[in-house]
Amino acid sequence: MDMPISIHDLLATAPITIVTVTALLVLILESVVSKAQALTAWIALSGLVAAMVGAFTLLEETGTAFVGMVTTGGYASFFAIVFCLSGVLSIMLSKMYIRNQGIEQGEYYALVLFAVIGMMLMAAAADLIVFFLGLELMSICFYVLAGFARSRAASNEAALKYFLLGAFATGFLLYGIALVYGSTGTTNIHLIIQDAETAMESTVFLIGLGLLVVGLGFKIAGVPFHMWVPDVYEGSPTTVSGFMSTGGKAAAFSALLLIFAPKMMNTVDALRDVLAAVATLSMIVGNVLAISQNNVKRMLAYSSIAHAGYILVGVVAANEAGANGVLFYLLAYTVMNVGAFGILSVGESREGEYLSFDDYTGLSTRRPLLAGLMALYMFSLAGIPPFAGFFGKYYVFAGAIEAGYTWLAVIGVLMSAVSAYYYLRLVVLMYFKEGVSAMEAPVPALSLVALVISAIGILGFGILPSVVLKLTEQIF
Repeated sequence: MDMPISIHDLLATAPITIVTVTALLVLILESVVSKAQALTAWIALSGLVAAMVGAFTLLEETGTAFVGMVTTGGYASFFAIVFCLSGVLSIMLSKMYIRNQGIEQGEYYALVLFAVIGMMLMAAAADLIVFFLGLELMSICFYVLAGFARSRAASNEAALKYFLLGAFATGFLLYGIALVYGSTGTTNIHLIIQDAETAMESTVFLIGLGLLVVGLGFKIAGVPFHMWVPDVYEGSPTTVSGFMSTGGKAAAFSALLLIFAPKMMNTVDALRDVLAAVATLSMIVGNVLAISQNNVKRMLAYSSIAHAGYILVGVVAANEAGANGVLFYLLAYTVMNVGAFGILSVGESREGEYLSFDDYTGLSTRRPLLAGLMALYMFSLAGIPPFAGFFGKYYVFAGAIEAGYTWLAVIGVLMSAVSAYYYLRLVVLMYFKEGVSAMEAPVPALSLVALVISAIGILGFGILPSVVLKLTEQIF
């Protein structure tokens, strides 16, 4: 079949085009210019910012490109902004971090850019084939980034675990796509949803959807597909963990919300029940296990599992309020979790020290700015008003109540109360326990800017949530 690429296709998918050109430029410069890491970092940042601007301009230009395989504007543009924001903040935090850790290599920035391209393809997919290509592009970059600190056994272990389990999950996902295609005769997501009522009479179709749940459940880190998360997040370079937990999670949820759209969820009741069970288990298991952690990175890993459960509540709601809540939550989660991992990256030593709760005892005495920013991120993650995290939970829970899933919202509220223990535990140690934190490394200027941007995002989205909701309401 002849599928010519036109200028219109490239312009309509401008964010993807810009990041792709930037990634290729970074690769070329790294191969021909000696010690080009400083230059490629700024080029990568410029490309992502330009892509964000392009996504903003295309928000209302909804349509398709590449013979209907890719959607443009609206939903795709919103998530392009989220992914580029995650990439920008991660690179800003990484510039000095990877140098201090002795792992400064130019391919780091290329891998981040290619991961962002994969994320954008997942959110823009109008076809399961495009979705799978985006997923694999993102995943392969993450496998490499997880093991980027090659001299550390923990980083190598993280990469190996993530690769092996990720490849296994990909097998489930690909087989699920094959079964869905076999039972519907198409890989077009819109046509699959449209024909779901007829197709659900086929056992093959239902098995295919089940396998898709397994594959996507792994990517969002929902229980019982979560076992890789703590070890991978702990072993990976800290800025990579922050990038995976925000951009990667947002990409997985963007695909989940595309494939399991409200119409699909309302048609296949069994699917809704399964995802409700995954959401419940994720909220309970993630929060309960986070309580016993002494390593802050592992705590944030289990916290990420719990947040996957909260966001799933909005997917299960299968209504406009729930979908809007999911989009708002993912944007808010990006700024607050990148910020939390960013604080860890600033304080972490080359030997991987200063990552435990005890290392933060009395931090407010010596590093009041870092302590204040970390407290802000913890308050938002706990869902304390008026920060962005509170409104993210409010909107997904409101959507669930509107859909008749009040019991799921109640579990979410109860588990949010449990999470306050381990989030506020860190704040108490920083401000109300005697001791002097041993973290003495200076805060790089670029990292500080990223942390402040995250804090402004938390406050801005919390005080004026309607700004984001006006964008999301145009999408659904």
